[in-house]
Amino acid sequence: MAAPAATAVAALPGTPAFSPLYQQIKALLLQSLQAGEWLPGQAIPSEVELAARFRVSQGTVRKAIDEMATDNVLVRRQGKGTFVATHAERATQFRFLRLLPDDGSAPQLQRRLLECRRMRAPAEVARLLALGAGEPAVQVRRLLLAVQGTELRPVVLDDIWLPGTPFKGLTAERLQAWRGPMYRLFEAEFNVHMIRAEEKLRAVAAGAADAAQLAVAEGAPLLSVERLAYTYGDRPVELRRGLYHTEAHHYRNELS
Repeated sequence: MAAPAATAVAALPGTPAFSPLYQQIKALLLQSLQAGEWLPGQAIPSEVELAARFRVSQGTVRKAIDEMATDNVLVRRQGKGTFVATHAERATQFRFLRLLPDDGSAPQLQRRLLECRRMRAPAEVARLLALGAGEPAVQVRRLLLAVQGTELRPVVLDDIWLPGTPFKGLTAERLQAWRGPMYRLFEAEFNVHMIRAEEKLRAVAAGAADAAQLAVAEGAPLLSVERLAYTYGDRPVELRRGLYHTEAHHYRNELS
């Protein structure tokens, strides 16, 4: 794709006058990503080229890119350049999945699709996904099963809600045929890239239906994880409500 004409930073709409210059450059770069100028896995122009394009110093561009790399939006590769992060990369494809085995081994999870249907979103789901009245949504219900010895044991029951318009064409058949991470499918076939998420956790007791899916006793303790994931422009594109069985697993997060 041909690069657009140079953009003066002062022309960025909606940018507060007190916003640091590197933050303005970051906003411009995010606009380009949102517009699809550089796709996941592709290299972005060099710092020198971007500095000329935005008429700022190379140091200002570097500071903006450093922050975007910290946010896992961009990935620096020594001697190769800077690339748009993609869920195809092993280092980032599972960064939103925090469930790990207690024995320290690498997680081995398999999916079992239970349901995929298009419907009108419930009011609370529509509010969280910023959907208008009557807009369609896609509901996906699935199990994640852990490999434990020679057995597969259910550890996560997910209810996933997606806005219907960007995920037009998502079917049970496509989900069943896909072998990689679900976020990679969203990125590769629907051009929706998850860049950040907010989560709420609480302890709950398993209801009868959920207990049956997770093969636990009714009333067994579960970890409830509600995640709202966003793409470029801070647009919500996924609501995920998961029930985690943590008898042999734990939820791990790193804080800095």
